[in-house]
Amino acid sequence: MSENQLPGPIDFVLLEFPDQEPTGDTARATLDLIEAGIIRLYDVAAIRKAADGSFAAIEISELPGDAGDGFAGMAGARSGLLSDEDIVEAAGAMEPGTIAVLLVYENAWARPFVTAAHQVGGQLVASARIPAQDIIDTLDALDSTG
Repeated sequence: MSENQLPGPIDFVLLEFPDQEPTGDTARATLDLIEAGIIRLYDVAAIRKAADGSFAAIEISELPGDAGDGFAGMAGARSGLLSDEDIVEAAGAMEPGTIAVLLVYENAWARPFVTAAHQVGGQLVASARIPAQDIIDTLDALDSTG
């Protein structure tokens, strides 16, 4: 990041997979976003939640299938933004018998307009995500009426 640009918004995603199902496709898509400069990865963690509800952070290399290999290139992403409490909270959102990858990333594409707004006294005062399923449902409803 250049000295004259502010960071873009920082987000996280928790990607949950059935215990034996993940593939490297998700990792490859994430790497494509990083290489294109769309996002900047700050942290990555993997979590396994057992059928009994117990959970543990695991090494990226412990992800089953080719997901471990795919995410291996991101294993060193540790900025310090992700805490033990975040892992606990993420595990609470997971279904038993799953594994998940927790990514903390910057929306690097937003740097120019964040910086431009800041230079004239603007600041980000609110941000929210609209769940993809809500969008799909709304568009489907519009299609059925139109």
